[in-house]
Amino acid sequence: MTSVPAAASFELVAGAAGQPFRLAGVASLATARALLERGSALFGALAQVELDLSAVTHADSAGLAVLLTWLERARRGGRVLRYRGIPAQLRGIARISAVEEMLRAAEAPR
Repeated sequence: MTSVPAAASFELVAGAAGQPFRLAGVASLATARALLERGSALFGALAQVELDLSAVTHADSAGLAVLLTWLERARRGGRVLRYRGIPAQLRGIARISAVEEMLRAAEAPR
């Protein structure tokens, strides 16, 4: 996960029955607004959401901000949001941004 693809895109889809949602592709400044809107629309009415991030190919601080925004919205709405497969790049950004514990607290049990 180094350079941002020229045509940055993402896919955010619901998993099969009992499987987590899946985010694939780019979670960056180039996709943040659309990603935030798509996730909010998909997750908004659900009491519990698990999101697999293992297919994220590039992320930056804007992508991390989207994940943290979803967490805050879920918390305020009394809902649960868990992440699994958090890429090392996102963990590193969270660490230097002093929000690593917030991200770790949202990690789904293995």
